[in-house]
Amino acid sequence: MPTSVPPSPGNTRKPASVLHLEARRKKKRSREAGKQRHTQRIAPLPRFRLLLVWGALLAATLGIGVNLYQLQLVQSPVLMAKARQQQMVNLRPFIPRRPVVDRNNNVLAIDRPVYTLYAHPKLFKESKEAIATQLAGILNRPSADLLKQFNLRDTGIRVSPAITEEIAEQISSLRLNGLELIQAYSRLYPQQNLVADVVGYVDLDRSGQAGVEYSQKKLLERPMQTVRLTKTGKGALMSDRVPDNFLQVDDLRLQLTIDSRLQRAALLSLKEQMQKFNAKRGSVIVMDARDGSLLTMVSEPSYDPNEYYNSDMKAFKNWALSDLYEPGSTFKPLNIAIALEKGVITPNNMFSDPGTIKVGGWTIKNAEPKDIKLLSVPQILQYSSNVGMVQIIQRIKPDIYYDWLKKLGLGKAVGIDLPFETPGQLKSKKEFISSPIEPATASFGQGFSLTPIQLVQLNAALANGGKLVTPHVVQGLADSKGQLDLPSKFPAPQQIFSPKTAQTVIKMMETVVAQGTGKVAQIPGYRIAGKTGTAQKASLRGGGYSNAKITSFVGIIPAESPRYVVLAVVDEPTKGIIFGSTVAAPIVKSVMEALITIERIPPSQPIPKASPSPQ
Repeated sequence: MPTSVPPSPGNTRKPASVLHLEARRKKKRSREAGKQRHTQRIAPLPRFRLLLVWGALLAATLGIGVNLYQLQLVQSPVLMAKARQQQMVNLRPFIPRRPVVDRNNNVLAIDRPVYTLYAHPKLFKESKEAIATQLAGILNRPSADLLKQFNLRDTGIRVSPAITEEIAEQISSLRLNGLELIQAYSRLYPQQNLVADVVGYVDLDRSGQAGVEYSQKKLLERPMQTVRLTKTGKGALMSDRVPDNFLQVDDLRLQLTIDSRLQRAALLSLKEQMQKFNAKRGSVIVMDARDGSLLTMVSEPSYDPNEYYNSDMKAFKNWALSDLYEPGSTFKPLNIAIALEKGVITPNNMFSDPGTIKVGGWTIKNAEPKDIKLLSVPQILQYSSNVGMVQIIQRIKPDIYYDWLKKLGLGKAVGIDLPFETPGQLKSKKEFISSPIEPATASFGQGFSLTPIQLVQLNAALANGGKLVTPHVVQGLADSKGQLDLPSKFPAPQQIFSPKTAQTVIKMMETVVAQGTGKVAQIPGYRIAGKTGTAQKASLRGGGYSNAKITSFVGIIPAESPRYVVLAVVDEPTKGIIFGSTVAAPIVKSVMEALITIERIPPSQPIPKASPSPQ
């Protein structure tokens, strides 16, 4: 067992264990002192960092809030619009215009697919000369012209517009590189100029510019709603969002009252007479007096609506309803009807006719001299006596006569369903009744003006028992079976004459054709009422009349049961014997003969057999 040795005074060295223990204690004290010094040095730092972090978070939150406010409230409409523009598309597919057909379903206007041929010479695999040669025969153009086009530039050359589907198929079958066919739709008018004044035409923007193409726009344009569809991120339409029945197209067509067969007969007869008498222009109208439906409305000169851009702009105007003229003697039956309604005459009254009559210092003469000096009312119409008509109208007070002219609709439009109708012109009542010459000239159809269509309307009132009906060319929208889906509606007929008066005047007009100036219009076996008219045209310089004349004839068939009114007006004939009986009456006769065949009108009496020709 070891013994401890007490330290001697000279021995100061401590044992190792003691030194080790003291070293550990010093190290511990040193660490604790270091910790104290470190703690004293960094104690404020954690609070600053906390504030800094909280400040940063608060600023970020505030920034996000401001940005959300800007996005959700301030910029929301703009961003929403941009998003819809990117994600949605408005789609309204092209829908062809409805066809136009006549009363027998003959097509008058229809949309057809056409193609525009473009050439891109830089893509040609064959020589330009070879391609031009192959296309020349199909396009019916010289190959030199095509080659000249190919040399214009390297791409995007429009070779030919409005190529038909048949020609486009022939070009496609060639399988030539560098040719491109772009499809579009074009309006086709198969009857060309036959019904141009009624149907009209559409321009390059497919907007109607005349006829029913203009006035019936709402019926011809098929309704098609614009649909908003969603696009994918790549721009493709999402087909599952397309509405049901989106592309269904109805089979309705605009059906007119016009008869193409009668229209063609009227046009041929009109052209023949215009050429014979070297006339400026002419018009023929056929109307069913029962309801105002027009079977024929022809104006010449006319135009081809397929190539309207090559036509004179004056031809676009349907002057039968846009131009005014003085009707002359064709208005005399209306004045007779007014006098009968007022009770100032009877059919048996007699009037002296010396050939001239003075009214207010003016001398009025008959157009043609005659031997008979005493005329009955029917004879006044037969011989178209101006002197007799003046005496009849002088029995009516001027203000009452003026009111009757207004009642007939003079000074107003007839309300036809075609565009650009011009209302007639009638002087003011004060001016009319202030001078006796005004009623006198009006008695034989001068001093006021109207359109040919209004004269037809007024004569139809005599044919249908005294009713003023609205002339029209539109029957309505019909389906493929001919059933009217949407019939046209017009104002109710207005009774202006009594049936007795209308019937009496028709009988008088029948004598005009049987014995008077309208003999040229006679058709064996048929009773026809009519009236000729030859009026001087007002001078363009004003203050009187020119040497130019406008001739007309109005006929009503059959006279025993009046139904159809036929009017022919020929403006400014300059060659031959110029009267309504010589120029216009033969046209009406020709049209009536065609009408008899088409409508199967039975004869009024047995048709006399032709005498055998001598051997």
